[in-house]
Amino acid sequence: MNSAQQEHGVGWIREQIAAERRELAGVFAGLTAEQWNSPSLCAGWRVREVVAHMSTGFRHSTARTFWELARSGGNVHRMADRIARRDAAALAGARLAAALAEHADHPWRPPVGGRIAALAHDAVHGLDVTVALGLPARLPLPRAAALLGTVSGRSLRFFGARLEGVRLRATDVDWSYGQGTLPVEGRAEHLLLVTYGRRLPAGLLSGAGAERFTR
Repeated sequence: MNSAQQEHGVGWIREQIAAERRELAGVFAGLTAEQWNSPSLCAGWRVREVVAHMSTGFRHSTARTFWELARSGGNVHRMADRIARRDAAALAGARLAAALAEHADHPWRPPVGGRIAALAHDAVHGLDVTVALGLPARLPLPRAAALLGTVSGRSLRFFGARLEGVRLRATDVDWSYGQGTLPVEGRAEHLLLVTYGRRLPAGLLSGAGAERFTR
């Protein structure tokens, strides 16, 4: 059991997953056509591809997923990219948004990481959209803090986050990470993106090491 499950319990995490999906569905339902086709923080993906990817686990059975993985030569990232592009082209934005609300209580979770990883998947991809579009902050601090509490050397390597020489410090919750001499400070949700390998729009981070993580 990870630290987030020990502190909050599995029931709390399930509630947060459902709330996150419903809240994001409401945000996505209000996007304009221009916003749907705008770049996200996921390299190479528009908002449309990100939201399509978020609901893949609900719309595809386990058997279908393994079939798609085989088609992609066993490469998970290649499979995710191919499916996201295909589904984004085939489904209207309203349908993609609705899929999140309709499956708010769906038990899907990534192959590793458990339920907290499912919450991270939804929250980080939601931020990929809202931060890229400059929308108001909406990730509740308890949710963001719980996800920051799961950051580890292993997760940083998996998501390609390079934090050598850097010390991250949140300005809105009691959280820091790293022993480097270059400080990087920002809101919890923005540092969460940093730990998932994202580069952020200018002005969201501060400190001597901030430029490394700025687009």
